Amino acid sequence: MRIEIICTGDEILTGKTINTNFSHISRKLQEVGLAVRWGTTVGDDRESLIEAFRLAGERADTVIVNGGLGPTVDDLSQEIAAKAAGVGLVLNEHWLERIEALFRRHGLIMQPNNRKQALLPETAELIDNPIGTACGFELDIGRARFYFTPGVPKELHLMLDEQIVPRLLARGGTMTVARVKRFHAFGLGESHVDSLLEGIENLAPDSSVKLGFQTHYPELEIKLSVRGSALDELLRRLEPIEAEVRRRLGNFIVAEDDDTVESIVITTLARQQASLAVAETLTGGLIAARLAQLPGAESVFRRGLVAPVGSQLEYILGLAGGRLSAGPLNEEALVEAARALLIQSGATHALVALADHADGADLQAPGFTLWFAIATLERFAVRSSQPRLIGGDWLRAGAAEMGLDSLRRFLQDLPVYERIDFENA
Repeated sequence: MRIEIICTGDEILTGKTINTNFSHISRKLQEVGLAVRWGTTVGDDRESLIEAFRLAGERADTVIVNGGLGPTVDDLSQEIAAKAAGVGLVLNEHWLERIEALFRRHGLIMQPNNRKQALLPETAELIDNPIGTACGFELDIGRARFYFTPGVPKELHLMLDEQIVPRLLARGGTMTVARVKRFHAFGLGESHVDSLLEGIENLAPDSSVKLGFQTHYPELEIKLSVRGSALDELLRRLEPIEAEVRRRLGNFIVAEDDDTVESIVITTLARQQASLAVAETLTGGLIAARLAQLPGAESVFRRGLVAPVGSQLEYILGLAGGRLSAGPLNEEALVEAARALLIQSGATHALVALADHADGADLQAPGFTLWFAIATLERFAVRSSQPRLIGGDWLRAGAAEMGLDSLRRFLQDLPVYERIDFENA
């Protein structure tokens, strides 16, 4: 099956918006054995769009169009699809009722231009969008079957998984069951993990399991992909390979599938009937932000303190001056800060994340140390690291990940420190 993806929108074409939708669609198709032959980006221009649709309709078997289904004047996908297919637009009363019901449910007034989202080409088959006002649809243009999807990532992802991929697999006559097992690791580089997992695909009796990697800084995603005719059989085929991945990567696996390191922290705290307070300087609130947004966080996340420098954190925690700001940090100072946070917040667990520098020092200079202290009233653990990666947001994101990973390890009774690939010896 020859597949083309067309992404529409001036914001995509000009680079104002990073086109993550294309990579998501292509990756999802690749995971189920459907390779993309062409990728096209087109602005919100009628002539350019119809030229792109007609060209794709001549050279591809299947075309996925992303974007242009909104209510505004620059959303042109329905109009151009109908023109390219040589049909008119008709009002889909069913979808119009769905839009109106969605606005009523949220207590909002529906604007007249939202009615445009229920106009579909006459020959189109509706593809349901359970969480948005823009329905998808499919129809033939030229020799290809076109599938139109909304540009909102959350809506696209759901429709792709639940409807479009199954339709493509059925249309292509391929096996309709696919499984992708994902592991999220922190602290190991891609080449290192590749060597650790060498030969792991051969554990499948028919060599049908494919190993893949994708970097989502600061984590690395390891994927095992397999296709077949029955889900139970796929799961049995994957089970020994999954176990071997866990054995080889060990404690560096922070989460699996749709879990994240922060969701693991929240669920573990809830299961232990525990609570958490966080204090951070260099990370600028990133740790607290990643935790606080999750469902269930309100029952376990007691407090997040953010200070630009150690001296202000000392003041907030009521510590003696200089312990966190006047000189090199040490384990004793970090534990003292964590214990003060415990007492002040009433939480059962405290995490303190600091950088070893005097107030006002240049954080971009190499050689400084990241410090993390996790404490309860009964025990504590301290982790320090000199990262090789220096530079602004990347450093803060990596430090936040290290802090969350340290907390995860503490909660799971694992060694809080194991040397990672991205720090000095």
